[in-house]
This record gives sequence, structure tokens and C-alpha cells, in this order.
Amino acid sequence: MDLLSRRYAMQLVCMVDVIGPARYGDIEETFEDVSSSTLSTRLDELVEAGILAREQYAEIPPRVEYELTETGEELGQHLEPLLKWVEEIEE
Repeated sequence: MDLLSRRYAMQLVCMVDVIGPARYGDIEETFEDVSSSTLSTRLDELVEAGILAREQYAEIPPRVEYELTETGEELGQHLEPLLKWVEEIEE
């Protein structure tokens, strides 16, 4: 719960859930108002917690992708009703 209550953690899980394997650049574009250090820290924490998997490819320019682990997919399923509720109250 501590990690999920941190800024942007739930949004990152939901975003990666929706778009599948996500490149760092795509994530950064989606969260354009977030500093790179905050975004990198949150992604590292989600990887460390076993919610996201990080794949780094030996290419130039370097390519890094994030995707949900099984635990992350389960979490995404549990977050869905919460997101639907938020959308309903904002309408």
C-alpha cells in the first residue's frame, strides 16, 4: 500500500496495463508534467516490488520497455473498478 499511495504509482500501473509493453519515452510523454527523476524512481520501485518487469535491449539508441508481471496484472484487475468509479463521479 505504501508504494501504491506514492504519486503516479497507480497511474503507471494502469498505463502499462492499457498499452502493453511500454517504452520509457512513451511513458515519459504520457506523464509530461512529471520530472524524469520522479518517473524513473517510481518505475524502479514498481520493478523492485515485482509489479513491473523491465527489459533493456542492447541497441543504439538504448531501448527499455516495461510490462506488467503476473502480480501487476492482478493489481490492474483490482484497480479497474476504482478507475471506473472515479470516471463516474467526475462526469
